[in-house]
Amino acid sequence: MGEKYQTLSELNLEGKFLGFVGDEGKFKYLRLAIPAGNLQVKVPKELRSSLGSTLVLGEHIRVDGISQLNPQTGKIKFKAFRVKATGVCPIENLPPQTKAKIMVCQKSGCIKRGGKGLLSDLEKTLCDRGLIDKVTIEHTGCQKRCSSAPNCVVRIGKKQYKKVHPEAIASLLENHLT
Repeated sequence: MGEKYQTLSELNLEGKFLGFVGDEGKFKYLRLAIPAGNLQVKVPKELRSSLGSTLVLGEHIRVDGISQLNPQTGKIKFKAFRVKATGVCPIENLPPQTKAKIMVCQKSGCIKRGGKGLLSDLEKTLCDRGLIDKVTIEHTGCQKRCSSAPNCVVRIGKKQYKKVHPEAIASLLENHLT
C-alpha cells in the first residue's frame, strides 16, 4: 500500500459477506457488514481466486488483517491476510444500536456563559456512568437560543431534549439506551 500509510493495528473482524467490489474475477475488495456498519477490505491477489469461488453472499465470515492510516487524508484502509467462513451470523440477532447525539454550542456567547464547563461536565458524567461510547458529542455553531445559553440539545432516535443538565442527560441516556 505504499509508504505513505502507517500501520495502526491488526484486526479480527466477523461479519456478513456482502459481495466483492470490482469486475467479476478481477475484484480487489470484499464488502463486510459488521454491527458498526459496512466496510471494504482489500484482498491480496493470492486470495482472490479462491475466495471468488468459495464465498457465498450473506455468509458469515472472519477477516484477519491490518488497518492502515493515511496521515495526510485521515482515511483508514483495511487489508486482509486471511478470510475464513464461520457459518453462523450473529449480526442478524443483534438489536440495532441507537446512538444518541448531544450537540453543544461552541459559539462565543455560549462559551462565555459556561459552555466549556457544560461540555467538560457532560463528558465527565458520561464517562463516570460508562455511557461515553454510546453517545456522539458534536460541537455546533449557534443554535439560535442565545438567551438560554449555554445551549445543548440531546437527540435520541426521533426525540429531542433541550435545556438539560449533564446529570439529567446521563439519566435520560441510561433510561433510553440500557
